[in-house]
Formats: sequence, structure tokens, C-alpha cells
Amino acid sequence: MDAIRYLDAVAAQAATRAYKSRLLSVLDPERRHTVLDVGCGPGTDLPDLAETGAEWVIGVDADPLMVAEARRRAEEYPAVSVHVGDARHLPLADSMVDRARLDRVLHQVPEPERALAELRRVLRPDGIAVVAQPDWDSITVDPGDDAVNRAVRDHVCAAMPGATTGRRVARLAERAGFEVVLDATAPVLRDFGVADEVLGLSRNAERAVRAGRLAADRAAEWLAELRSGPFLATFVLFTAVLRPAVSSAAGTR
Repeated sequence: MDAIRYLDAVAAQAATRAYKSRLLSVLDPERRHTVLDVGCGPGTDLPDLAETGAEWVIGVDADPLMVAEARRRAEEYPAVSVHVGDARHLPLADSMVDRARLDRVLHQVPEPERALAELRRVLRPDGIAVVAQPDWDSITVDPGDDAVNRAVRDHVCAAMPGATTGRRVARLAERAGFEVVLDATAPVLRDFGVADEVLGLSRNAERAVRAGRLAADRAAEWLAELRSGPFLATFVLFTAVLRPAVSSAAGTR
């Protein structure tokens, strides 16, 4: 599955729509506001941000293909501009952003603490940012052999250095100069097909087999059992509301 199709599939899920709606309510952009979407991907959320009436909506993504697609999707919104950029080196001036979001981005950033420091730099003193970050080391499924579940999860974490960034968001954000209100939820997926698309159970089991972490017959048995009857998958999703701390000069760059 290509990256854009995958992100669209995740965005279409009810649990995803629910937490995105909550985060947008927290941001509550006003007409005079500049809003930043760091790691905007194919522009999934840019129209919703533009429809708040914000004066300027800025999308930034490191992938030129994502930026091109985001620009295409935002063509009818003159307040939206999308740029190629690194979350650790945002192409923005100091204190120019009123509202910002990072949605399932930090696990892809080699130095998430630098991305949060950059966010603090560009956010105005009265600004608000929201972060959503799964903890991929928490993926749990039922039914199925727990040892195989762990082997697949361990492979995911080995292949993704930032897999546990979610649990570190609050600590890293506080060090960057933010006051943090942290929440954790556990989205529940009861349909195997949906969970397989969102969490990549089949493809990650196959990758674990190729990596020598799991025997092929055990992977096949595990997937067959998951498909066979009542099913559940869940993981921990951390969401954080960030506001610049009153005395945060030491946390800025």
C-alpha cells in the first residue's frame, strides 16, 4: 500500500475522525490566526483547518510527493500554503504561529525533541499546539498466540526507531518549554480487515518472517486465527495540548 493511500485509509476510520475532531476543537482557530500543520502529509486536515476561517493555514511536510498532493487538495482554499520542510528546521519566523498541530508525525522524526523545540520557537507566547502520537509498542490483538503478537510488535518497533515516542511526548515537550496536558486513549478496532489496513498486521507478520523473527507456519496460524472469529485490536494513542510555559526561555533555541 502506498503512503498516501494508507494515510487516507487511516483518516477514514471513525476513531481517527473522533480524535481529530477533538484536537481541532482544542485549537479553536480564530479568523486572525495563523495555523500550522507540521507533517501535513497529503493535506488530509488542511481543508478542515481552512474552513475554520483562519487567516493563514500553513502545511509543512518533508516529502515532496506529499506536498504536491496537499497542494492539489487545497487548491480551492486561498488561505492555504504548503511547503517542503523538515520538522526540525521549520521554514518559519519566530513567534509567527497562533495554532499548530503534529498528528502522528514524531515517530518519523529522528530527533523529536528538536521538532518540539522548533514548534516552541515558531509558536506565539499565547499560542496552542496539539500533538497526537501512537505508542506502537502497545499494539495488542485478540485472539491469537501472545508470543506471535509480541514477535510482530517487536519487529515493528525494531523497524521503527521512534515507535515509543508517544510515551515520551510529555517529557520532551516540557523540556522544550511547554506546559503539557496529556491524555491517553485506546482506540478499539473490532474488524480484522480494518485493523489489518491500519496496523499492517499481515504485512508486518510477513516482514517478521523475512527478518527471521517468526516462523512462517506460526505467522500463518496467527493470521488465520485473527481472521476466524470475534476480533479485537487496540493500541495507546497519546494526545497532548501544549502551551508555552511562562518561563520557557531556557527551552527555546
